Parts: sequence; structure tokens; C-alpha cells
Amino acid sequence: MFEHYQSLFQEAVVNPWWRAGLITGGAVLIGFALRLILLPVLNRMVSRTASKIDDKILSRLNITLIRLVILLAAHLLVRDWVSDPAVVGLVDSLYITLLVLFVGKALLDISNIVFLHLSQAADNYSWIQTSTLPLFKFTFKVGLFAVQTYIIMSAWNINLTSWLASAGVLGIAIGFAAKDTLANFISGIFILVDAPYKVGQYIYIDGQTRGVVTDIGMRSTRLLTNDNVEVTVPNGVIGNSMVVNESSGPSTKMRVRVNVGVAYGSDVDQVRDILMKCTEEIQYLEPKQVSTVRFMLMGESSLDFQVMVWARHPAFRGKVIDALNTHIYKELGKAGVEIPFPQRDITIKAWPSPPSAGQ
Repeated sequence: MFEHYQSLFQEAVVNPWWRAGLITGGAVLIGFALRLILLPVLNRMVSRTASKIDDKILSRLNITLIRLVILLAAHLLVRDWVSDPAVVGLVDSLYITLLVLFVGKALLDISNIVFLHLSQAADNYSWIQTSTLPLFKFTFKVGLFAVQTYIIMSAWNINLTSWLASAGVLGIAIGFAAKDTLANFISGIFILVDAPYKVGQYIYIDGQTRGVVTDIGMRSTRLLTNDNVEVTVPNGVIGNSMVVNESSGPSTKMRVRVNVGVAYGSDVDQVRDILMKCTEEIQYLEPKQVSTVRFMLMGESSLDFQVMVWARHPAFRGKVIDALNTHIYKELGKAGVEIPFPQRDITIKAWPSPPSAGQ
């Protein structure tokens, strides 16, 4: 019996129609195994997890696996019936091309799912936000396209040396022609990845430009100042500047400092009480934070104090300073505390003698 089955198998291997049937039957069996056994088991496993990202990834892989099985069976069938080496090479190149395209499509779909999940969980992944999602998707697409192009061109025996040399020369020419644009683009990438600030935060750029970030682009960052003026700053400038983020702390509150000078001879304790009382009448302050008054310096012409309060948000900084200065000036005037200001005394030692009658 064993010899009988062995002879049938040898006959099937020799007969091309039997081989085609075996290949087709094997592909059908593998397809049914994927559909009825492997994929249902994997679906039950991923359904037990709290995250939904694995369910979405597995749904994309279902179609890809079936396509790969069909592609492999078709490749084996065509190769079994073709004997011309030139045609065999053409079939192999076409098979590799389709294989690369199918796998690349699956990787692209999976990357979109992963990047979208990471951007939605911005609290856990600060390096990717909703605004940075297009950057990562574009970078992944470019890298995937480059790898696919290299593999497909190699499969078709296309010489890559001349193409790479031309691309290198073209890249150098573009780099020199668009030096500033590339500098802004690269700085924009580092800004998006490093995230020194985000949309909606108040920032200072080199101590000159202050505003709320309204947009972070690949070439520039836009700020809206308190004067309702939108300022567009190139990312290359920001990359070489000192950026102070007033909203990057664990909360939105911000400490505001106001310097006050009183004349020598003033009662220090009285001045301290007056300044502390002024902080109690200010709006826009964080109620849970204690205000502070410090005697900082005995200056050249004044006793210098500093009043420190906590504003609820950086947007209230100007209003808090205005209210503090107004209250302090009025209360010190009511208490008779002198606020010194620069004065100059001119002393004339002698008047010049009047000219004589003959002169």
C-alpha cells in the first residue's frame, strides 16, 4: 500500500495538472486554516485587551494574509507552466513587485492606526501630537516609498548607480538654492519632536516677542500678541533663540513680580503691611497661593521692595501688574510714604563778575 501511494505521489509530481491541483488545493487549505482557525484565535486573544488598536491592526492583516496566499499560489502555478528563463525572470520580478506593494499597503495602514492612536494619547506620548501627526505620516511614507522603490528596481535589474548619482547632484543643488527654507524645515521638525511649546501656550522669544501660540508649522510658528496682532516667526529663528514658555509648568498659574521703591526713613514694617494689603484687592489671582512681600535692597536713593503674586493664567499678567501698581501708588500716597524719584541739585559757587563800563 505504501508503494502504491508513493507511485501515485510521484505521478502527481510529474504530471503538471496534478501539480497545479496540489498547489491550488494547498492554497485553499491554507486560506481556510487562516479564516477558520488562526484568525479567529487571534481575534479572541486581542478582544480581551483593553486597547482597540490591536483589533484594528488585525483587521488589516486579515486581507493582507489572504492576498499573500493567493499571490504565492499564482506565482507557483505560473512558474510551473513556464520554461523559458526570460519569462521566468519576468514572472519573478512581477511577483516581487506585487509582494512589495501588498506588504507596503499593509504597513501603511498599520502606521496610520498606530500614529493616530499615539496622537490621541498625547498625555502619555509628548513627542507626538495631533499637530505633529502629518509630519510622522509623511516621514514614514517617504521612507517606505524609498525602500519599496529600491527593492522593485533591484527586482527588475535596473542599475541604481546612475539614479543615486543624479539624486545626489539634484539634492545638493536644491540644498544650496533653498538653504533658508531647509533650515526652517529642519528646525520645524525639531520643534515638533522636542515640543518646547504647544498650541495655546504663552511664550517669550528672546525677551522681545510674547504671545499665545496659534499654529506650529513646518516653516514657521504663529503667535497672537495681546495687541491682537499675529506674528509669524520662522522656525530657524526660534531654533537659535531663547524661548521662555510661561505655560509649560504643571498648572496655568504664573508668578508676577512688581518692584517698589520708597524713600529712606520710611517705616519698613508699615510699607510691608501696605504692600501686602494691596495684594488682597487684586482680581485674577490664584486664591490658593500666598502672596509675598520682600525687602530686597537698600539702593542708592530708595528702599527697594518686591511684591510677588500668582496670576491664574499668563493672559492675566498685564492686568495684574496694572492693578498692583495702581493700588500700591494710591495706598502709599494715603499713608504718606514717599516714593523717591531721580533729582538733581545744581550748586552755583559764585556768580561771574559784571563787565566793566569800558568793556
